[in-house]
Amino acid sequence: MTFLHQTVLLPSPLLGLFLPSSLHRLSQFFSYSLPFVFFTHPLFQSKHTEWRERKMMGVEGSTEFTSPPVHHHRVLLISAGASHSVALLSGNVVCSWGRGEDGQLGHGDAEDRLSPTQLSRLDGHQIASVTCGADHTTAYSDLTSEVYSWGWGDFGRLGHGNSSDLFIPQPIKALHSLKIRQIACGDSHCLAVTMDGEVQSWGRNQNGQLGLGTMEDALVPHKIQAFQGIPIKMVAAGAEHTAAITEDGELYGWGWGRYGNLGLGDRNDRLVPEKVSLANEEKMVIVACGWRHTISVSSSGGLYSYGWSKYGQLGHGDFEDHLTPHKLEALKESSITQISGGWRHTMAVTSDGKLYGWGWNKFGQVGVGDNADHCSPAQLKFPRDQKVVQIACGWRHTLAVTDQQNVFSWGRGTNGQLGHGESIDRNLPKLIEALSADGSGGQQLPSSLVDPSSGKTWVSPSDRYAVVPGEAGQAESSMGGNGNEVSVPENDVKRIRV
Repeated sequence: MTFLHQTVLLPSPLLGLFLPSSLHRLSQFFSYSLPFVFFTHPLFQSKHTEWRERKMMGVEGSTEFTSPPVHHHRVLLISAGASHSVALLSGNVVCSWGRGEDGQLGHGDAEDRLSPTQLSRLDGHQIASVTCGADHTTAYSDLTSEVYSWGWGDFGRLGHGNSSDLFIPQPIKALHSLKIRQIACGDSHCLAVTMDGEVQSWGRNQNGQLGLGTMEDALVPHKIQAFQGIPIKMVAAGAEHTAAITEDGELYGWGWGRYGNLGLGDRNDRLVPEKVSLANEEKMVIVACGWRHTISVSSSGGLYSYGWSKYGQLGHGDFEDHLTPHKLEALKESSITQISGGWRHTMAVTSDGKLYGWGWNKFGQVGVGDNADHCSPAQLKFPRDQKVVQIACGWRHTLAVTDQQNVFSWGRGTNGQLGHGESIDRNLPKLIEALSADGSGGQQLPSSLVDPSSGKTWVSPSDRYAVVPGEAGQAESSMGGNGNEVSVPENDVKRIRV
């Protein structure tokens, strides 16, 4: 779930929206995704004046209410976590929905939300980006230069100096006053790129994913010294690995590398960033991470993928891992402008607004009307041939914004992360009416208001864990690119929420 915030966004022929161009430098915000995000990622320049309608409700209280009708709120950024989703709307509105057990929705409680709900704690803060980790969330205010975080706090992923959960957004003191270009959140770690090209990292570090040269968790942000003198354009975070692109288009990887997801030609972990060798000296402009795989886009619009491919998430027509970046031949005639990696699936948007998906599809997260895994890109269809202008992958669900100012979702919906007011899985894109021009367009979003002085926190009990990544609670194995079985050692199996 990694999210990518780009630098220069050019006017697009798709109804005048602003889209990132793969031929120009990246910079300002993008979110991802993993999930993710994980691993996930918003790609709009929120500083554009027509998107900055700074209006505040100014309502106090502690009950859930429906705001009075307002003008249509356009979705500027979307981000997806393990089982929750977040959106930034015009009018300075942030809303969240899906699983709330660990406070990742920011509404002051542990309740799930089946529909988008306004996060009133951030009203008036001029939020410029939102980014989901697996079970936590971050937001950045360009008004106050504050990074806010909330949700599951284990391993210090919230950056507040402890491992406590937070149920409402709180500013990260160590990042106060820093001008932030981009934030990326993985499963249990986060990174922030400053406008000066420096990188701060914090959270879990058992495989060196923080890039600090150690395997010690960091409860507060630390500067990655390995990038001293190397300006970074963007970063992406997977489960336990990280990738970065420099201003010169060079690609780096570090952290957990057992499936070749670092792109360095072997299966070893790296505690500090190491440069990836690229064929034909390609320059990279976008990078995203899935759970154990990595995707990047070159300046010519070509898509490259590497790492784990047990479910076809690399898109090369097979299920073999790749230890170095391989160009996706199936999309060689297309120019890719956006990418997002989920737990085991991948999505890509072309310059003409077509959306392709591939990989694990048990819950329909690829969005092509079936539940079979796809090892090659499959094109998704939208009503009236709408063009996709933004995409975000969660662990098992996917979000998309179209040029008609409509938001669609599909995949697993058990916690309401699809935003349809129900807990049903979908294997085809379905309109989120509350956020779409063809629906109510954000005119009446429910809002949960909490008392900011309550400082509500909750350290989660250890009995709410499950062994993953195996669906049946077992360590998974994968056929490596050399045909050898690669298993995750028992002592390295992740522990996450059920």
